[in-house]
Amino acid sequence: MFFFLSKTIGVLLLPSNLMMAIGIAGLILLITRFARLGRKLVVASLLSLAICGYSPLGNLLIYPLEQRFPQWDSAGGAPDGILVLGGSIKPDLSAARGVAVFGTSVDRVIAAAGLARRYPNARVVFSGGNANLASSDAAKEADFALPVFESFGIARDRLTIERHSRNTFENAEFSKALVSPKAGERWLLVTSAFHMPRSVGVFRKVGFAVEPYPVDWRTGRPGDLLKLSDYLTDGLDRVDAASREWIGLLAYWMTGKTSALFPGPQPRGAGR
Repeated sequence: MFFFLSKTIGVLLLPSNLMMAIGIAGLILLITRFARLGRKLVVASLLSLAICGYSPLGNLLIYPLEQRFPQWDSAGGAPDGILVLGGSIKPDLSAARGVAVFGTSVDRVIAAAGLARRYPNARVVFSGGNANLASSDAAKEADFALPVFESFGIARDRLTIERHSRNTFENAEFSKALVSPKAGERWLLVTSAFHMPRSVGVFRKVGFAVEPYPVDWRTGRPGDLLKLSDYLTDGLDRVDAASREWIGLLAYWMTGKTSALFPGPQPRGAGR
């Protein structure tokens, strides 16, 4: 039920979808006796799209998420495992084309492959099935990630794929069951910086101690936060990505799927 609601109500609550729905409702009302209300809704929809698309709103929403965890410090030594979350490969399009087709979070795979080459003794786990509401068994992210990692020179016997998860909670739950992490092992968690707070909170909740390795930043220096977007779609993408995470943090906290409302760093060694 949680997955179904996240892919229906959760999707409808994304700002771009919500603003478009308001605009469409306004257009429909224009041909009824509520035309005045319809005009107001159309104007509100257009203004909201412009604000979200061109203003710094997306930067301001996503920056606190990206800054929650610092970049990983390698001073502690080599990790025992590298766990990269799905979300970088489009499973249905990949299945249609027979080759991995990447989306905007390809940094996750590139960073994980680089870490795997840097630490040749670390196990590598890719966790990702198909997050779409309706999917076939042939369209799984992990199946297409496997040959990609091999093409980077990562030996097959180092790779473990988890192909059934559909969301972050299942990433953590299924990965833990698959790799059975031992006390004292150091596992790096590779995912987008803005997705790291929710991911870490979920992994802590299921009892899988991980060290955050954030990648795929969408914002730069603090001085750049107030810059306007050159393209409407860029701003909307950041607003939607940030909103999805803030909504997800709240929903996961309310349903007991995360360790805290806004998980943050722990002292070194805590939780292991």
